[in-house]
Amino acid sequence: QDFPGQRIGPEPTTDRFVAVMDGSDERVIPGNALAVSADLPYRGLERFGVSFLNKFEGSQMPNPVLRNITLVDSPGVLSGEKQRVARGYDFVNVCAWFASRADLILMLFDAHKLDISDEFKAVIESLKGNDDKVRCVLNKADQVDRQKLMRVYGALMWSIGKVMKTPEVMRVYVGSFWDQPLQYDDNAALFEMEERDLMRDLRDLPRNSAVRKINELLKRVRLAKVHAYIVAYLK
Repeated sequence: QDFPGQRIGPEPTTDRFVAVMDGSDERVIPGNALAVSADLPYRGLERFGVSFLNKFEGSQMPNPVLRNITLVDSPGVLSGEKQRVARGYDFVNVCAWFASRADLILMLFDAHKLDISDEFKAVIESLKGNDDKVRCVLNKADQVDRQKLMRVYGALMWSIGKVMKTPEVMRVYVGSFWDQPLQYDDNAALFEMEERDLMRDLRDLPRNSAVRKINELLKRVRLAKVHAYIVAYLK
């Protein structure tokens, strides 16, 4: 099901953050309205200024999947000379703001575009502390045969390992996530299993959200306790 304001194409089409949420009717909500709405969790985004809010919007639509989760689609990261063009807002810190509040973070890679630009590297580094939430999606994997896919997968893990300094191996979902016929069907069974695993993780989000919120609360309590000890010592 397409959401209001959706723009998909082979060229870079996403130039804004889009929060896809459940609602009684289909409509697009401007970012300035989202940031002042008391019943939505976006009030903290006002700190990033009007330039960002103009690049932020909500896409509301009636959908049973969205009753328990909200999806946030971020702009594609820039590479090459485009990185030198200012976005008008702090893109990396905006990504970090959303990451700290998300239950799951999906980083998408194309099988033919595994390079990590300076901006993408800065975004990945800003996810530090949220490593357990991060998953990778290797999309368009049907465009290479089985042998090349093994090499692509290895190259992706090597590239990510250089940026994310963690001893744990990141979970990568491999597949072709659209409804068109596969170009190479050598790995059709693998793609189906990977898609089922990804959908299962998304379905489990509402159930795991409560546990994550408790963990976050305990983490903040510990930080407050340490802060209190430091202040008491300095006095």
